[in-house]
Amino acid sequence: MDIKRLKSFIVIVDSGSITRAADILHLAQPALSQQLAALEEHFGQKLLIRSQQGVSMTDAGHAVYRHAQIILRQMEQAQADASAAGNSLAGRVSVGLVPFSSAAMLSAELLAETRKRHPGILLHLTESVGQTYSQMIMNGRLEMALIHGIGPIKGVKFEPILSEEFHLVAPLDFSIEADTKPLPLSALDGVPLLLPPSYNFVRRAIETAFTRSKINLRVVAEVEVVRTLARAVSSGLGATIMPKAIADRIVTESNEPLVCRVVSPRIEETLSLCTSDQNALSEPALAVRDILVELTERLKQ
Repeated sequence: MDIKRLKSFIVIVDSGSITRAADILHLAQPALSQQLAALEEHFGQKLLIRSQQGVSMTDAGHAVYRHAQIILRQMEQAQADASAAGNSLAGRVSVGLVPFSSAAMLSAELLAETRKRHPGILLHLTESVGQTYSQMIMNGRLEMALIHGIGPIKGVKFEPILSEEFHLVAPLDFSIEADTKPLPLSALDGVPLLLPPSYNFVRRAIETAFTRSKINLRVVAEVEVVRTLARAVSSGLGATIMPKAIADRIVTESNEPLVCRVVSPRIEETLSLCTSDQNALSEPALAVRDILVELTERLKQ
């Protein structure tokens, strides 16, 4: 098996098009198509379906894609281990940190601590609202992720680490008084809210709480970037409900005074460390995992 064919296959899938993949790989399209044909002949299965919209994987293609990710990572790790034999840990480790959570606050610290303790490790961080991290772990694109939820999901295992309590953040002119007491959700009936999209765990937790309390949830905008959300709240465009770490960040970074209060009934989500239940973590990945767990534990203090 030519490893280059596996690399090419991954690029074709990730780019969604043989034409785009050929540009990325600096190959002629016929040559790349020949590599794909050779790969399909090797496995005796059609791996991709071509259409005017691009390419999509068959069931066999999904299986080959997942194993290709694992094989290439193992090859990279073998190269790193050979180069660093007798020295410190080395290799590439991919980590997903779910946005709109305490996890998103750890990225800089995780980079700094990993660099400090294991300078030979190349850390690849992903923070994206639109990608399903559990799926990325199953297909080998990520080795671990901090995500909301406790599972179960076949193919991955969850290790609950932190319970995140949600707080309301609102401009002063929304007539919500600053107080240490929990704010009843009923006080937010019809209040304009800025929230993540509906497929986000934070949004779903908020929708569930409002539905159970029979309160009108008025979402005036869906925002996928915390910095934009913070500016919008500071500008008085709406209030938001976020896990405490994000709420604190919005208040700290705002140029305008804001009200931050916990709500009642309590809204919370569990932050879990998610890894594959089929593939063991490499030594560099285990080292990064330990740092990630350590940093997350500090958030409880």
